[in-house]
Amino acid sequence: MAGIYLHIPFCKKACHYCDFHFTTSFRDKDVLLKAMHDEIRLQKNFLEGSPVDTIYFGGGTPSVVGAGEIQRLIDSITALHEVKADAEITLETNPDDLESQAVKELRQTQVNRFSIGVQSFYEEDLIWMNRAHNSQQAEASIKRVQDAGFENITADLIYGYPLLTDHKWKNNIHRMVELAVPHISAYSMTVEQRTALAHFIKSGKQAAMNDQQSAEQFVILIESLESSGFEHYEISNFAKPGYYSKHNANYWKGVTYLGLGPSAHSFNGTERQWNIANNSKYIKSILDGVVPADREILSKEDRFNEYIMTSLRTIWGTDLLFVEKEFGSDFKNMLTGSLQEFQEKELVTISDNKVRLTKEGKLFADHIASELFISTEQ
Repeated sequence: MAGIYLHIPFCKKACHYCDFHFTTSFRDKDVLLKAMHDEIRLQKNFLEGSPVDTIYFGGGTPSVVGAGEIQRLIDSITALHEVKADAEITLETNPDDLESQAVKELRQTQVNRFSIGVQSFYEEDLIWMNRAHNSQQAEASIKRVQDAGFENITADLIYGYPLLTDHKWKNNIHRMVELAVPHISAYSMTVEQRTALAHFIKSGKQAAMNDQQSAEQFVILIESLESSGFEHYEISNFAKPGYYSKHNANYWKGVTYLGLGPSAHSFNGTERQWNIANNSKYIKSILDGVVPADREILSKEDRFNEYIMTSLRTIWGTDLLFVEKEFGSDFKNMLTGSLQEFQEKELVTISDNKVRLTKEGKLFADHIASELFISTEQ
């Protein structure tokens, strides 16, 4: 099986914290979308005939291009790939794009899963983030999609920023549960370089993020959602049984995927490639019949480190038998040796040859993974 990701780099507004590749100018929208159709043809052999079981429209804000264009891109994919009848087809959306007519039109497409960027149900928080939607749209969009018959929905929340008190955070979580959203992705606010948020902090207009606040709100998140029947199946992702994200789970399990559009990444198990993050250069190159991508052959150490980084974040954990089979006994022995201190600190458990983070360990997931990496110097 394989997945396909399409990066639609258009947004109505620039969120203050976002460092993804996007533009708020729609001037080149039509020609860029045409280039993406062309890239689908140029990249048709990347998956080597593997059936496609997930298609994911991300961005940017792919919902701004309209249902017709989304379906035409799906049609271009199905014309060249075997797409499974039960494929998960996800569309990232902003609440303000999910008005009644738009939802009605999307119902006529093959999209069967929505990822709705709610972030908060509080108006002052959305204004602080510079989001394009308001609090009323945040709630109404979820109900509207549900009323249209869509059951497979995920929604995003953000925590760990100055305006978000614990009381507000608990209310945000509770509102998601009340709305019967079966999958929730929640992310700690991070400050990325070259974002408005980073500039505000550097200039003293905004206080820095508080790591202690973030950690405490992460614990609130886990306890609240697990008590409501959600499974914490990846550090940032919670789902009711049967509603795990197939597409993202494939990323974490190392399944091959093809990325289309400017800045999109692809992976086939041994090689990674990434398209240029420049719309005009992307369009020009595609029109010349060349995919504007850089490539990297992953070393054995690279592949091991990626496996540790992704697997340790999940409910399935890191499989020691897989490590031995895929990378050799030396790698397994180095890994088990490095794990000892984290076992003693009760940050990880090892059972049935699976390494899993404890509840406390989840607070230090990135640090633990980095300490388990193997470098070429070792």
